[in-house]
Amino acid sequence: MSLAKRSVAEFMGTFWLVFGGCGSAVLAAAFPNVGIGLLGVSLAFGLTVLTMAYAIGHISGCHLNPAVSIGLWAGKRFPGSELVPYIAAQVIGGIAAGAVLYVIASGKTGFSLAGGFASNGYGAHSPGGYSLLAAFVAELVLTFMFLMVILGATDKRAPQGFAPIAIGLMLTLIHLISIPVTNTSLNPARSTGPAIFVGGWALSQLWLFWVAPIVGALLAGVAYQWLGRSDA
Repeated sequence: MSLAKRSVAEFMGTFWLVFGGCGSAVLAAAFPNVGIGLLGVSLAFGLTVLTMAYAIGHISGCHLNPAVSIGLWAGKRFPGSELVPYIAAQVIGGIAAGAVLYVIASGKTGFSLAGGFASNGYGAHSPGGYSLLAAFVAELVLTFMFLMVILGATDKRAPQGFAPIAIGLMLTLIHLISIPVTNTSLNPARSTGPAIFVGGWALSQLWLFWVAPIVGALLAGVAYQWLGRSDA
């Protein structure tokens, strides 16, 4: 499969992750009387990955996340020469999803970006008021664990065909843990999409949602290389 086709698949998959996950938060989480709440949003993010893993996993590997691509590279599962095209496609997909979601959400009377538009944040912009340090640690540790599950579930020695289920459920679990802390990122492309439209504080805090996930993913890649190695 050509790199161009794989990059388009990453664009589409990341678009779906951000549109489906953030869309559930912006459009449905607190909808009067039938709002899906934090549990519903958590499940929505997991389902976007689960559905796309089966749809495009055989085409691009279904990374949908710059941190995942970097973690797979660190774990020697992905060539460094393809990181830039993959990451560019993912970020553009996240921004495109933010744009479509903005068009839809702004069609409702009284819509305002002051609600955060599903952006990630810390301090005053953390849903639960968690500090910068708490947010950084949460994003780093949870991304580390996410990559460990990805690397383990996609290992050739693991049961075949079940990786999307494990990865989707892991992402759901992570959101159940960390929505109150940072609104859950783990994914620089997911964070960049909404932040572009919110601007201001969302862009000024965006660095954390690039740095922490990437560090966590790098550590996981190295850790799984050691843990998963078959010693003689």
